[in-house]
Parts: sequence; structure tokens; C-alpha cells
Amino acid sequence: MPTVHLLDYVAGNVRSLVNAIEKVGYTVEWVKSPSDVSSAEKLIIPGVGHFGHCLSQLSKAGYVEPVQAHIAAGKPFMGICVGLQALFEGSEEDPEVKGLGVIPLRLKKFDDGDKSVPHIGWNSANTSGKGEVAEQSLFGLRPDSKYYYVHSYAAPYREGELEKEGWNIATARYGNEEFVGAVAKDNIFATQFHPEKSGAAGLRVLRAFLDGRTSDKLASQPSAQDTREGLTRRIIACLDVRTNDQGDLVVTKGDQYDVREKDGVSSGGAVRNLGKPVDMAKRYYEQGADEVTFLNITSFRNCPVADTPMLEILRRTSESVFVPLTIGGGIRDTVDMDGSNISALEIATMYFKSGADKVSIGSDAVTAAEEYYANGKQLSGKTAIELISAAYGNQAVVISVDPRRIYVASPSDTSHHTIKTSKPGPNSEEYCWYQCTIKGGREGRDFDVRQLVQAVEAMGAGEILLNCIDKDGSNSGFDLELIRDVKEAIKIPVIASSGAGHPGHFAEVFEKTTTDAALGAGMFHRGEYTVKQVKEHLQEQGQLVRRFEEAI
Repeated sequence: MPTVHLLDYVAGNVRSLVNAIEKVGYTVEWVKSPSDVSSAEKLIIPGVGHFGHCLSQLSKAGYVEPVQAHIAAGKPFMGICVGLQALFEGSEEDPEVKGLGVIPLRLKKFDDGDKSVPHIGWNSANTSGKGEVAEQSLFGLRPDSKYYYVHSYAAPYREGELEKEGWNIATARYGNEEFVGAVAKDNIFATQFHPEKSGAAGLRVLRAFLDGRTSDKLASQPSAQDTREGLTRRIIACLDVRTNDQGDLVVTKGDQYDVREKDGVSSGGAVRNLGKPVDMAKRYYEQGADEVTFLNITSFRNCPVADTPMLEILRRTSESVFVPLTIGGGIRDTVDMDGSNISALEIATMYFKSGADKVSIGSDAVTAAEEYYANGKQLSGKTAIELISAAYGNQAVVISVDPRRIYVASPSDTSHHTIKTSKPGPNSEEYCWYQCTIKGGREGRDFDVRQLVQAVEAMGAGEILLNCIDKDGSNSGFDLELIRDVKEAIKIPVIASSGAGHPGHFAEVFEKTTTDAALGAGMFHRGEYTVKQVKEHLQEQGQLVRRFEEAI
């Protein structure tokens, strides 16, 4: 197989990129030292997280000059995400750190006035840009395809500014801001999006670069519906994973977090078994899921951390599922079976190296937030959220929130933030507050959801997975009042979860709230509806969704 050299400098989930490269017919050789760069014919630099951290790592390890020499020699070079940002002079993210200076512009943070930041999800990489449909695709980019982005800083696009320097540009639009989604010039090709996480559309881009196909004629002109710009409605499939009574890993689903069968006779109250995690993840990918989330609801206390079964699930899933993977459960400081201490950051690193793109933190986030307020809203710099965010970027840290409603007759009856609800309580109470819980909903805290989400945002979390115990397993729709309340409190993206029973519930949550994504579980697991059916329904309602592409 032909080879490509990959430079890994602690860039997050590199395993998925390796899998994607192998999928399109190439093999990876690792750049292990600066001297290896000169022997590389094709070189790819991936990257996630903080611009300053990544560029400093490159500089400290002695890679900057060899990479610049590789580019100057006319050899094929590809940068991904921060690998693209590295080509610029610098970034507002860390003004003191210099980029490679190949492109004489600086990156800026997205204006968060009317949108969530980070920009997370599927967006365009449009080479037409001016309303005209291009007849040629740039390195496999197509105006009717969507690609996966996750970043807070971008290069603003100004018509003609880079083109006059000989650059070909593909752009995307987030809110009112148009930014650079990809650049190409001579031997250089770089993408702000992650091709290895962009399904078949991204694999096509990787193959075009590796094969040296700068452009191909489009076989047909896409429809106006398919070429609409902007962030698509993101549909996430969630799999709760645990061991059953026989010790096998299964996907299960509970009713208000109780995952055992209720008949008690034929099943004996066994753990509900809905299928095998890897097989189900692949099925949802093939149905068009924009992301897949695994929530580990078993504490694997009887095996070494390095042998945690969820690591193997991630490794196997990332071989055939080319969309973002999130893993939750067990992301905390722990003591291994041999007595050694392993930090939450080290655990997260194991997951990233096994194929995860994000880690989800639940109960420990509540504890950390309580300490944050107890210390006068001072950051300690030592929490798992802060450490993982600093190393891999805030987009890599998701906080899973498990609130329940507490009804009160009047806001004066509680010190917590309340809302006036359209669904009164059991004693006709017109107000409620949302109590945070830990330990899978089994323990309530004197702490409300608004306190929690504002604290974790300050700590560096990049996204909220907003569950609702009252809605879990109800198939009655999302808690719209909860979602609106949380969205008003923070700027980071929110994933609506708990309660989806049919495609109309997804349409409702996108129409009636500003949620950034919506998650389904039971309705998919039981085969009542597919991800594809949800997307088709959303499209019929005029919502922008990513279409699934089968071929690469």
C-alpha cells in the first residue's frame, strides 16, 4: 500500500485519522522526530485544541523548520483543523505564539452574540462562494456535502484577499460570519473541518489529496436544497453501555435510569439487552447519525484501567464509523488495581487514543462546580474539566447534566433559580427549579442546573449534554422549558436529550428552542424509528440536515 507520513504531537483523536487513511487505501508511517520529516513524501499534520499549545508543542519539539522546508520543497502537505490554523501568521487564541506564516492573516474568535461557540457540527466547504455552482470540485469538495467542524477560532473570509495570492478557497457560514473552511495552493491543502469525521464526504476528500487529484468535474449539478449554507441540525444517537448479568457488554435503556426489565417473570428482572454496542453504532452511522455517544454506566472495578472494555469498543467502532464519537463514564481520577494513581487527564488521553473525539463528565462535574462556588467562583486549575480542556481544547469536554424538576408554589420558597412552568406540579404549583443529581440520578444535590452549567462553562467545558430525569424513557418529547432556560444561561452548545419518542419531537425542539443538537436513544434502539426517518421529517419541515452519502 502507498504510504503517508503523519505527525502526531498529542493532537487528540489520531486513531480515527489513521483508520480513515487506511480506509481509502493508504498506510501510515509516523513522524517520530524532526529528522523524519525530510524523508516524507506526503505529510499530514492534524490538530485539535488550543492554537498556542499545539504550535508551542511543534516548536519545542523542533518541527517548525522541517515542516516549513517540506512545504517549500513542493511536497504534498495537508493540515487538519489546527493543522490548517498553523499555516496562518497567528491567532487571537494566543497572540504571543507565531504560526508558520504561510498565509499572511490572523485567526479570530467567532462572535458569540447570536450563536453558540465553539462552532460544532456539520457545515459547508463551498468553493462557489458567490452563488454560482462550481463545475469542478477542489480535492473532492462538493457544494452539496457537509463536513464536520469543531472550533472557536477561524480565518474570516474576505472576497479576493487570498485569491489574489493564488489560493483556492472553500468557505462556510456560521450565523452572519463567512470563514475559511479549506485552502489549497500548489502542494498545500488544508481543512478547518475534520475529513476523518465527515463520513463518506470526508473520506472522499482524504482520498483526493492522497491521490493528488486537485480537481474533478462534478458528475451532476446539486439541487438548491442540498447546497443551502449554514450549520445543519445535528442528530445524535446515544448508547448506554453496561454489563448484563452474564458479564456481556450490551446496549441498554432505562425508564428514569432503571435499566432492568419490569415483567419480573419471563425476564427475571434482567438488564434490558437491546444489542451489541459496536454493531449498533455502525447501524446508526449508516442511517446518517451525525454523532454517536457511548455512555458507560458500569464501573469496571475488576480490571486494570488500560483494559477497560470501553477502550476496545472505541477502537473497533472507529474502524468503520467516521463521525464524532463521545464517551462518558469513568472520566475521573482513580486508583488502578496495582495501587497506582491515574488522573482524569490520563484516562481521557486513553479514550482519545482509542478513537474518542470527546469525553463526557457527569457526577464529578457537579462536585467540581460546588467547589467552584464554595471558593468564590475561583478556578482551581486542577479539575478534570480544566485539565482536559487545557490539553485538548474545550470542544473535547462535554458535561452530562441529569436534572429533575422540584416544584414550588412561589420563587420565594427556594433560593434556586426558578421558572414559571406551563405544566403545573402535583399540587398545582406554577413554579419549579431544576435540581442537579449525581450517581445516575440516585442522589439529588442542593444545587440547580443554571449554577452547574455556568460553572462548567467558566471551567472550560465546550458542550452540555442536557438530560432530564422526568422525561427519560417517557417518549413524550423534550423538556422545552429546561432547554430554553439553559440556553439563556450560557454560550456553549447544548444537546437536547431525554424524552424523544418520534420524529416530530425533534422538529419541535429545533423549532421551539435554540438547541444546537438533539439526541435520541430508545426510539432508535427499539427500531420504532430510524435516524434517517428523523432527518427526512426535519427536511420536510424545512430544516437543514446533512444527507447521508454512501460512496467515497
